[in-house]
Amino acid sequence: MTMSHPELIDFGKPEVAVAAHERYRLWVAILVGIVGPEVFIVQPAVVDGYVKYLGFGLESAGYAASIEVWGIALSTILLPFVSKRIDWRMVVAVSAVMMMLGNAASALVTDRDVFLAARLLVGFGAGGLISISFATVGLTRDPDRNFGYLVMWVMIYGALGLWLVPSVFEFGGLKPMLWFFAAFPLTVLPFVGLLPRGGDSVEAEQSNGYELPPRMKACALAATLMYFVALGGIWTYLFLVGTANGFSEQRVADGLTLSQLAGVLGAWLVGLFGGRVGRRFTLTVSILGGALCSLLLIGHAAYVPFVVAVCGYNFFWNVAQPALLSSMAAFDRRGQMVLAATAMQMVGLALGPALAAYIVTNGDYTRVIGIGVALFVVSWWAIHLAVRKHAALLHSDAGRV
Repeated sequence: MTMSHPELIDFGKPEVAVAAHERYRLWVAILVGIVGPEVFIVQPAVVDGYVKYLGFGLESAGYAASIEVWGIALSTILLPFVSKRIDWRMVVAVSAVMMMLGNAASALVTDRDVFLAARLLVGFGAGGLISISFATVGLTRDPDRNFGYLVMWVMIYGALGLWLVPSVFEFGGLKPMLWFFAAFPLTVLPFVGLLPRGGDSVEAEQSNGYELPPRMKACALAATLMYFVALGGIWTYLFLVGTANGFSEQRVADGLTLSQLAGVLGAWLVGLFGGRVGRRFTLTVSILGGALCSLLLIGHAAYVPFVVAVCGYNFFWNVAQPALLSSMAAFDRRGQMVLAATAMQMVGLALGPALAAYIVTNGDYTRVIGIGVALFVVSWWAIHLAVRKHAALLHSDAGRV
């Protein structure tokens, strides 16, 4: 007597095999997207380790962190120009090895200049992984949902990392963390073959991909740059905003930890609802909501309003980021806009703290927040124009069918 198993998947069917491959590709892209920012997402703790265990001053530690961020930015800037001529799988493999070598060197060397060069190498590799991860997710059937899940898992990694750092430091100082950062990128190497070779090797699976005119693409990229300049500038000083209000460092840290959880919630909601909520609505609520939460930080507030503001800030940030990236994915069918937007994101996150440091006055962060809010509003208007144009083109094209 034979038993039937209707629940088993027949991988011999071409459509089932293709669907399974697409699902595995998404999982690998999410893994790559977690490994890429493995250091950046827990950077406050890493900088603290530079000061405590490597003898760096505050300025030197910040410089070491900024070198890594600029390495990420440089890598993401270069990739859009060469992505059509190189194999994305090779980019991921080489980038992972670069991160491994850079972090291992950081754990071994004693010369500070060599250490800084190693951090630049790590940043350059991280930028390659982040770019290819985002571009791959942008080519999937439901980028709104999938970008939400990608950001959610990155935030979960960040929350766990920040929670575990004190224990790691007690166990062995900074070196165990650096060795973890060296080993983690190697986990992507066995799965590189599941990634696309390039944007031209896989047709975008989403149904609403439509090529935007160059002027609107530039408008969308400018919106991304302005958004992340504002985000990075304000985020850099949130801890100091709290202490300037008279809260203890521990209470501020507790508030920022809660904000990480709010960020996970925001990204999870995007993943849950995906494209069922219109992009214009999502971008309007998230970008302007972040601006409103920033305004609540101006002046001396009580502790609860401060925590509500930073939680709202992180929540709306992690709704806006996947919404921005999925919009970029819809603006072309080969992943080039996502690569370019990733570059704008990383450049913005590098420029934001520099701009904030230039305009901040001693103990008063009103100007930093005010300029950040203005950039949020302008970025919303710019992306609103691009998304509206994209919707009009889709409607016009549907009318001709």
